[in-house]
Amino acid sequence: MLSIIQAAGWPIWPLILCSVAALALVIERFASLRAVRVAPPNLVEEVVTVTRTGLPSPDVVNKLAQNSLMGDVLASGMRALLAEPGLSEDKLRGAFESAGRSAVHRMERYLNALGTIAAVAPLLGLLGTVVGMIEIFNAHGGGVGTPGVAGDPQQLAHGISVALYNTAFGLIVAIPALTFHRYFRRRIESFTLDLEQAAERMASHLLRYTHVR
Repeated sequence: MLSIIQAAGWPIWPLILCSVAALALVIERFASLRAVRVAPPNLVEEVVTVTRTGLPSPDVVNKLAQNSLMGDVLASGMRALLAEPGLSEDKLRGAFESAGRSAVHRMERYLNALGTIAAVAPLLGLLGTVVGMIEIFNAHGGGVGTPGVAGDPQQLAHGISVALYNTAFGLIVAIPALTFHRYFRRRIESFTLDLEQAAERMASHLLRYTHVR
């Protein structure tokens, strides 16, 4: 591996940094976008069952908010009702919508960075290709300002290595980054739908505790 890095030259280092960052982002998103941390199964049913006879205490609501992103969204409506028992339906739904937007924002954290890496990595590989081509031209005595040694086979081989390795490594970094970016985007869309459905059901359920029918 070290020999490949040496053969690829200095343009490979930004790509290595991108690969490390992309790997860290992918691991972090996999950990954060687990169902148990976003939308645990049967959570809505459990909350509806608990609140059939009345609103829970603030301590219980706070524990629900810490359970998951969906728990935080569901807790937002109950907090609004505990703070203002005569809350209107519009304000109740507004509380759910605000919490939902915050949850989606948290799910999308670092996705832009991963998408940027997917877009930039091929360009960095292209930069390495250009640097390698310049070395190749220098090896044939075609350099500008400080021409290299004409016909130098060692410099020619190094230029080819820089060009090819950086192009390949740029694609190696970009393809998985783009794949995971699209995967996480689809996963977030699925979770967003789950949160919307949970908020709608909870809003309809909590309307019984308002003074507005």
